[in-house]
Amino acid sequence: MDALFIGHAYIDVTMRAPRMPLGDQKELARDYAVSFGGNAVTAGFACAKLGHPVDLLTTLAPDWLGHMFMDMAHTYGIDVHPRRVARSSLSFVWPNDGKRAILRARDDTYLQGVPRLDISETRLLHLDGHMADAALHYAKGARAHGALVSLDGGALRPCIEELTGYVDVAVVAEKLCEQMSLSELDMLGWLKSKGCRIGGVTTGEKGMLWYDEEGEISQMPSLAVPHELIVDTSGAGDVFHGAYCASYLERPDAPWREHFEFARAASAHKIQHLGNEAGLPSPDDVAAALAAFAPADALSPV
Repeated sequence: MDALFIGHAYIDVTMRAPRMPLGDQKELARDYAVSFGGNAVTAGFACAKLGHPVDLLTTLAPDWLGHMFMDMAHTYGIDVHPRRVARSSLSFVWPNDGKRAILRARDDTYLQGVPRLDISETRLLHLDGHMADAALHYAKGARAHGALVSLDGGALRPCIEELTGYVDVAVVAEKLCEQMSLSELDMLGWLKSKGCRIGGVTTGEKGMLWYDEEGEISQMPSLAVPHELIVDTSGAGDVFHGAYCASYLERPDAPWREHFEFARAASAHKIQHLGNEAGLPSPDDVAAALAAFAPADALSPV
């Protein structure tokens, strides 16, 4: 097992429509996509698409959506280690003008304990804070074995503070800053205090404020994808995480700026496609995005 991703699985139904119907209204969608979803789950699929073997510890239900999910994982060569729930979780996603609204139904009542896996040869563990008992158990184990532990801190979830103490690379969302009443700079200081070697706060189209191996803080702007090319921003952050994991597995001694620049280009590819699966980049797709789009701060003023 080279890379283990732990998180909650969804089936995402993404609809492109001019507006969301209300009351007794009906609306005809221009397009739709059905795909896997979930933060660490989507990151794992992105890492697999980029050419790395992935193991996934996630929720699984004995229903048709669960069968669909397993078919998707099999297609990408992902080994799934299920934690049983009664019903699959479902997300309805509505992209709208560079943003996205999401309605979710989630079953997180686990019908079994944490599956026990051998991670003695695992090089990377990626977590999103869901399934907190499993995340903490394997973060401790990965730290003991010297594997890199990566965290997608999307929100304030159970045991996030304890979990972060076992994390090497933490990239969190603005939402977590708001929930913890911290500025972006204060959040970076908090991550440093928890022992995270690399830390960042993503700010959507503004990019990421982060600190490197030396503790130096800098702004990494997003790539300037033209507005008319942006189709669906949902999942872009998850692809970012999966892509830097893939870059690390490919070149573990490379500077983290290079891993993040690779991941930034992967996200630029994702937002041009509807749904998570269609937006998964190949290495060639990442190279094309790097060639096509300049960092936002590098553009000449109009």
